[in-house]
Amino acid sequence: MGELITFDSNGTPCDGYLAIPDTGSGPGVIVIQEWWGLVEHIKDVADRFAAAGFIALAPDLYHGAIAKEPDHAMKLLMGLAMDKAALDIDGAAQYLLRRPEVTSKNVGVIGFCMGGSLALWSATLAPAITAAIAFYPGMPWARMKPVWENYAGKSAMIHCSESDGTSLAPGIQEAVQAIEAGNGSVEIFDYLGTRHAFFNSDRREVYDLKSADIAWQRSIAFLKDKISS
Repeated sequence: MGELITFDSNGTPCDGYLAIPDTGSGPGVIVIQEWWGLVEHIKDVADRFAAAGFIALAPDLYHGAIAKEPDHAMKLLMGLAMDKAALDIDGAAQYLLRRPEVTSKNVGVIGFCMGGSLALWSATLAPAITAAIAFYPGMPWARMKPVWENYAGKSAMIHCSESDGTSLAPGIQEAVQAIEAGNGSVEIFDYLGTRHAFFNSDRREVYDLKSADIAWQRSIAFLKDKISS
């Protein structure tokens, strides 16, 4: 089990959930929330990373707010200050690299829905983030204004649900083409028969155990290949 911590986010405090493996050390990974906030599911993902040998930090981008209904979640998402989110994610990366238990020279990032888009975006912002994984990213790129050229030498993986239009969805295609044009690499996987948020085991109406397990194994292998020491 992890613990709630407070870390420095480029001069201001940010809370987060930190999970450390039983071995006491490992490569660092940032876990970015869905639009619900830093809920138990995201903490569980961080714990699962720790069980797989990673040191995982999930920053609280809403700074204490949690949504239980879609309308509230949408309000929190629309109110998210992108410049502050960028600082918090970069701050999380710097915090991990300062910890002596982190064995990797760079860190990976993984996000879901809103967090999936932020994960891909964060690799364009933070030099320390060299591998990004997005599950069904769902935010318009225009709001983030990513500088895709900063993906040079970096890697991404995108997991796509069928209900979102698979990897053929315009937003996915835009990101893939831009990452490749920026001399980054990207792997894309479609999960046929799945709905948005198929990885979220707390949402039984959309959760797909088989697809979630396949996506998880692919993500672990990707991060071990890209960021492990």
